[in-house]
Amino acid sequence: MALVWEKQVGGNRYQVRKHGASVRLYSNGVFHSQWNPRDPLKGSLWELLLLPAFFLPEKQIQRVLLLGVGGGALIRLLQKFVQPESIVGVDIDPVHLTVARRYFGVQGVELVCADAREFIAGLDSSNTSAPFDLIVDDLFGHSNGEVARAFEADGYWCSKLLRQLSPAGAVVSNFVSRRELLASGWRQAAIRERLQGAWTAQSPLYDNCIGVFSRVPLDKSNLLTQAPAAINPNNPFRKLDSQLRALQ
Repeated sequence: MALVWEKQVGGNRYQVRKHGASVRLYSNGVFHSQWNPRDPLKGSLWELLLLPAFFLPEKQIQRVLLLGVGGGALIRLLQKFVQPESIVGVDIDPVHLTVARRYFGVQGVELVCADAREFIAGLDSSNTSAPFDLIVDDLFGHSNGEVARAFEADGYWCSKLLRQLSPAGAVVSNFVSRRELLASGWRQAAIRERLQGAWTAQSPLYDNCIGVFSRVPLDKSNLLTQAPAAINPNNPFRKLDSQLRALQ
């Protein structure tokens, strides 16, 4: 795999590597993002974050908020397979946004360099922004070479995200494990009583557990009808081995 770019900023070393048409972003040796425009669906973790979008009816997702851009692989997937009217991507690391534009080909979206908590607080206080139909919380960093959430998804944070969500929209939240998800604010009684749809998505290839939360019921039949064949759980030849479970 060829090294095409690297940069040292403070204590962080960033690298972009390519293998054929595939481009990857590494930060301090941690694999962050991958995109292959010729073969975008390969069974990756980013596709597990994409899959819950198909719970929602076709064409419902017009505004997307992505918290944690990385290299921008999920943005490219959303543009290709969901085609929302607008995407706002927020990342605290300006190098990630540069890589997303220059090497992952991200364009036609609003990229914001900011702390996600401050960004959400700004939306909350302005009270002028239109709600989002899909919010993806993929806020991860690294500690001692291991990937970890940037901060805890406590009840306060979950409530803030719901305030920015359209009435029939969904929040997709990435956790390092199912245990972490079940200990998060999404399972607190005050949050659960506001939800009618709650699911998890996992793959045996990853420890991560993806939570999907909505004020309205989420219909799995929508997902099985709409999801691309390469990630559709009903397709025996799918590339993504996903397990969907309803949360009670």
